[in-house]
Amino acid sequence: MYRSIIKLMSVVNLQNISKVYGFGEAATMALDDVSLEIDKGEFVAIMGPSGSGKSTLMNMIGLLDHPTTGHYSLNGENVSSFKDTKLARTRRDKIGFIFQSFNLLPRLSALENVALPLEYGTRKVKMLERSAELLDKVGLKDRQYYMPNQLSGGQVQRVAVARALVNKPALILADEPTGNLDTHSSKDLMDLLKEINDAGNTIVMITHNPLLADYANRIVYMVDGKIISDEPNDNSDASKNITKPQEIPGKKPKSKKKTKKSKKDES
Repeated sequence: MYRSIIKLMSVVNLQNISKVYGFGEAATMALDDVSLEIDKGEFVAIMGPSGSGKSTLMNMIGLLDHPTTGHYSLNGENVSSFKDTKLARTRRDKIGFIFQSFNLLPRLSALENVALPLEYGTRKVKMLERSAELLDKVGLKDRQYYMPNQLSGGQVQRVAVARALVNKPALILADEPTGNLDTHSSKDLMDLLKEINDAGNTIVMITHNPLLADYANRIVYMVDGKIISDEPNDNSDASKNITKPQEIPGKKPKSKKKTKKSKKDES
């Protein structure tokens, strides 16, 4: 009974997902029998080395690619057999994307970029009101009419966050969201994502940075197309650690040289 209740709460439910690219001897197994459930309100970080399958998994969750085998339910709806038109509509209405490269349209203002997902089926006045409200929430109330090239990298990514939220999606997907930001802007953005998660939004983030992963309450680790680790994360000091320099593996910190005491010091 308990398990059935949990399944009703799942936003993402992947069952035995595999993805093969190519044919015959040239075939590559990008995902190998992956099963994953993500419940409403979770903040999940997906980590792994290059070629581990984490980006392919994000594409599956984001309905940007079709699995070769397996089943996927998004917010309780089986999307595995959806045709392209219905997939696009579901992706627009139920998933908010935050990309490393921002992906804002350069000829539109911040307000217009945020409003883009609402172009279909929403009156323009309501569309702009909703967009302005979100820009205010991400700290850009006074930058609504700025063009992307008039904003800093951190501000542009905040516009992207507002755009991801505008449709009130069931799921937010963040693909290396701080990849093009400096340390200070990265911390500001991660603090913002944490606030969004604390408000009840479900977030899945792809990252290679363990300091960013510490913002999540669950960390999934992938190798060779498989999930080899899926553990809760109890680190509550992530926001303090992000600005600390990372230690280089195998390199010991320099120790202070001991100075010899002179006879005068000893006396």
